[in-house]
Amino acid sequence: MIDGHGDDLFRFGNKIKINFSTNIPQAVDHSGLLTHLSKAGAIFKNYPEPEARSVEQKLAIRHEVDAGNVIVTNGATEAIYLLAHAYRDGKSAIIVPTFREYQDACRVYGHSLQFITSLDDIEDRHSMVWLCNPNNPNGQVYDKERLLTAIDSHPATLFIVDQAYAAFSVKDVLSVADIMIRKNVVMLHSLTKQFVVPGLRVGYAIGPEDILKRLRSLRMPWSVNSIAIEAALYLLENSSNYVFDAMLLHNQANWLCDEMRGLGMEVNDTDCNFLLARLPYGTAARLKSWLIGHYGILIRDASNFEGLTVRHFRVAAQTSQENMTLIKALKEWISSFQ
Repeated sequence: MIDGHGDDLFRFGNKIKINFSTNIPQAVDHSGLLTHLSKAGAIFKNYPEPEARSVEQKLAIRHEVDAGNVIVTNGATEAIYLLAHAYRDGKSAIIVPTFREYQDACRVYGHSLQFITSLDDIEDRHSMVWLCNPNNPNGQVYDKERLLTAIDSHPATLFIVDQAYAAFSVKDVLSVADIMIRKNVVMLHSLTKQFVVPGLRVGYAIGPEDILKRLRSLRMPWSVNSIAIEAALYLLENSSNYVFDAMLLHNQANWLCDEMRGLGMEVNDTDCNFLLARLPYGTAARLKSWLIGHYGILIRDASNFEGLTVRHFRVAAQTSQENMTLIKALKEWISSFQ
């Protein structure tokens, strides 16, 4: 899906002052990374590694697995498309509402799709099950034991568990140890989310070596560029500078939730830093346009998520002051209908 993602900041030039459309906090100091990259000028002069093996090795050490159990990709999205390609013409179940790229990738590679709403809807006939944990767009985390029970109950089904936002969860998500003792799970991660560098596009998958070999055979060379590789190596070496207070962000999200409910909006409970809301009046598209024009605020119109409506939108907690500005703006919007 080329169009329709959140964080479409590029469309609006300098109009945006506060970005709630992205699912990650914006107040991050990247001065160390920028200084490091400015001193690594040689990375521009040569081709990158055909595969980002140096990053894979560092991740393997970090997660205490063999390097063959890790594949670094151009964002988690490349891994999604590689998986859909590797199992083309499969029978995929997608638990919705969730990230649109699962269904788009599956359609590109001829999968028959079934949209389901819970783990209880999984059937043995499904060759693949796609889920996001914490789930985008509602921020909810699957109960760990229920999820593992579902995985073990369908050993012939490959589960793709996208944990790109795990760093922001206040509930237990699956661990690498959980999946490495199983042969039917691939876990997706995003360094660009964990370290708040989405423009660099660095993701990775962890799973059985035979499955990842299939992915390697299908990918194009140099899909991860030299700057992204160098940045990933630096970030992994300096990960202690990028530890988020997930509970603080969750508390801010809960504050937003309470305030928005007080304005008559339906808001899902969340287990992380972002949340899904439904307007009582108007549409998310109109609200988005109004917020940009009046406050320079960008939100995520969530109407294109499977199963949602034109009134759904998503926001991620930012600083306390920025969150208060959003609520002030939403109050003004709602009052225009009363």
